[in-house]
Amino acid sequence: MFRSVSCVLVTLVLLGSGVAHGRTISGPAEAIDGDTLSFSGTLVRLEGVDAVERGQICLRDGAEWNCGDDARSRLGEFVRDAQVECIGEQSDAQGRLVARCLAGSLDLAEMMALSGFAVSLPEAAADYSEVEGRARRFGQGIWAAEFQTPSQWRGAHPEAAPKPIARAATAGKPKVYRDRYGCTIKGNWSYRGDFIYYLPGQPYYEQTRPEERFCTEEAAQAAGYRPSRAR
Repeated sequence: MFRSVSCVLVTLVLLGSGVAHGRTISGPAEAIDGDTLSFSGTLVRLEGVDAVERGQICLRDGAEWNCGDDARSRLGEFVRDAQVECIGEQSDAQGRLVARCLAGSLDLAEMMALSGFAVSLPEAAADYSEVEGRARRFGQGIWAAEFQTPSQWRGAHPEAAPKPIARAATAGKPKVYRDRYGCTIKGNWSYRGDFIYYLPGQPYYEQTRPEERFCTEEAAQAAGYRPSRAR
């Protein structure tokens, strides 16, 4: 699912009448969860919606369903091979830019609500509430299951809440690990339940079978993985 990420264009642009300033981030993006994107380690949260969290379990047809991981996969489908552009003005408590994001002509927050993997927030645009209602009526995604709202689930699982982004002491772009086949950082789920990532050249790298791959350490850490302690 994860793929090579090229350089990210980050500029300041004028919004609306020119009084407010916003930040624009554009380029290929990776889905970290159902409402978070990574642009080579720079994280952006979709504005106006709240998707079921990674690791969140819903109940569908009497069986447990990993709805949170499916939400991340759905967002990944929308951004795959697309040029994504996000424009926002503020960052959240985790340091993510909160922005309206488009993949071509697709509004990503709208598509996540329409596919039934995200609920609209009270301050959201009316369009998001409308498409959420449509998903609810047709039993799309979580609306065909029993589920907690993402905010309720986070309240019951504080250990799973997104962590603030650790910023490096020195400025600069994160190092990108990739080759002609794609991203080369290997994310592995250990038998003890640890999420660990391995860099090329580290012990155990070659024999590690990855569950996921990442292009930057920042993206791996944002997805809940810790670096390998092997030396």
